[in-house]
Amino acid sequence: MKKIFIINAGQSFGHSGGLFNNTITETTQQFFEQSEDIIVQTTTIENGYTADEEVNKFVWADVIIYHTPVWWFQLPYNFKKYIDEVFTAGHNKGIYRSDGRKSSNPDINYGTGGMMHGKKYMLTTTWNAPATAFTLPGEFFDQKSVDEGPFFGFHRMNAFTGMTPLKSYHFHDVEKNANIEKDMKTYNQHLKETFFDCLVVLD
Repeated sequence: MKKIFIINAGQSFGHSGGLFNNTITETTQQFFEQSEDIIVQTTTIENGYTADEEVNKFVWADVIIYHTPVWWFQLPYNFKKYIDEVFTAGHNKGIYRSDGRKSSNPDINYGTGGMMHGKKYMLTTTWNAPATAFTLPGEFFDQKSVDEGPFFGFHRMNAFTGMTPLKSYHFHDVEKNANIEKDMKTYNQHLKETFFDCLVVLD
């Protein structure tokens, strides 16, 4: 049995209703429900959570899947709060032990104190920005990708715990040009190509 933990960080605030991330989460659940060899747990952050229970889900899972909108080039505030509370609660309880350094030589080995080695994670994000804002010369993100630019810190956070990444998937231009049917079809293809390969590796 493979154990998947899905985190839905969609949030209702201002002109955002969180509906697109709800759809992504439902699509992910439906994808894994096709297999009898996969168990799924899901947390929708906006519905509430208990930090210690969330720590247990991280420890339980083989793979964590994050679904998040991007607000002002960062995580929504509920998701940031969730990370702060849950990862802090996970100190010496399965998420991280320390920052990895020793007092005898504090200049080296920072970020090696995670307790989640062997686990993998996958990130999806949803953007108003078009994909070309990241790829075209002279456009806003200076040809830095989502993963190498705005979400570099998020990936290092996961590395700090010991997890390794699967290929991310980013939805662009979702406010002005979303095509739900097409978007979910291409996302499903991403799951088929990327995720099941990971599950084989985890055997």
